[in-house]
Amino acid sequence: VQLQASGGGLVQAGDSLRLSCTASGDLFSSYNVGWFRQTPGKEREFVAAINWRGGRVLYADSVKGRFRISKDNAKNTFYLEMNTLNADDTADYYCTVETRSRMGPLSMRSAAYDIWGHGTLVTVSS
Repeated sequence: VQLQASGGGLVQAGDSLRLSCTASGDLFSSYNVGWFRQTPGKEREFVAAINWRGGRVLYADSVKGRFRISKDNAKNTFYLEMNTLNADDTADYYCTVETRSRMGPLSMRSAAYDIWGHGTLVTVSS
C-alpha cells in the first residue's frame, strides 16, 4: 500500500482546507485510516481517525468540532476537512493506514498505523 496526500497550502486564520489521501491496493475498504500532524521539534500528534467502514471516528480534542474525517472506499481515498483554521493548526499533516489489523478497533496511537504518506504542509497565517 502506498499513500499520496494532497491539499495542503497557505491559508488565513478562519479559512477552510480539505486534505485528501489516496491509497493504492485492493484492501483499502478493510483498513482503519487516520491523520496525524507534526511541527518542528515536536512529536507527531494524532488528529483524527476513521474506521474501516466509516462508522466510527475519533478526533483530538484540539480539532473536535472543526475538523471532519471521511472515507470513500469506492475511491480508495480519505479526507480531512478542516474548518475555522488557526495558527496552532500549522503543521505537516500525514495520512496513515493500519494494514496489520484489518477491520480492527480504531486507535489514536501512531504505533498502531504502519503505512504513512508524505506530509502535506498546512500553514495558517494569523
